[in-house]
Amino acid sequence: MSKDFSADISSRICKHMNDDHADAIVLYAKAFGGITDAIIAAKMLSIDAQGMDLTAQVNGEVVPVRIQFDHVLADAEDAHQTLIAMVKQARVKAK
Repeated sequence: MSKDFSADISSRICKHMNDDHADAIVLYAKAFGGITDAIIAAKMLSIDAQGMDLTAQVNGEVVPVRIQFDHVLADAEDAHQTLIAMVKQARVKAK
């Protein structure tokens, strides 16, 4: 991780996403992680400048999911804006 994207930032973002936006994580796994089966739940494990690591509960199994970003994140604010843009894209794909 770069100094602008520390483990502390990753932990803070993951906690917020898991606590407040669990539905968005499921959408990320479906839209960007290639999970086509029914997902019961998903969890964000970590986020770095290049992508995010998730787990998804699919057909009774926990499946690891790595999603690469379309650009290298500069900082936490860039991560925030990128995650918002990605959930909007995922919602459009889900329709």
